[in-house]
Amino acid sequence: MILRFPRPGLGAAVFGMRVLFAVAVSPVVLAQEAHHPAETAQSTAESAFLAENDAAMTKMMNDMAAKPSGDIDRDFVAMMTPHHQGAIDMAVIELRYGKNERLRRIAQEIIVEQQQEIDAMKLAIGEPVTASAPAPTQPGPAPAAHDHMNMSHEMKH
Repeated sequence: MILRFPRPGLGAAVFGMRVLFAVAVSPVVLAQEAHHPAETAQSTAESAFLAENDAAMTKMMNDMAAKPSGDIDRDFVAMMTPHHQGAIDMAVIELRYGKNERLRRIAQEIIVEQQQEIDAMKLAIGEPVTASAPAPTQPGPAPAAHDHMNMSHEMKH
């Protein structure tokens, strides 16, 4: 049976689309069939990374949709603050899951630089800056010095 297409070249285009589809789908099917234990662990970390990153991006986009206040400068800060916070959140996620030391260092720099920019924008419009806190990748505040002394004293007994 011979198919006739109304326009010359349409048959070739349909054939080309089928070939492209087959080429694109084949690796996906093969990748899904070849699950090894190491790849499953990797895909679990990858899934967690992607889920957290997606949540950070969604939050950022929602928060950037600030209602206009009539003050362009305040509106700019209201939109840019979540943009920079989104970068911070994504950098924290990289530090949580990433393995590349160069990228981890860049992520650390992003956290510091983006927080500084948020604070500079807030200061420029007369808003208070974010209170100092440990970096989101650092453990909480260290115990007071006297607590260390008590522990040391207790350990001696």
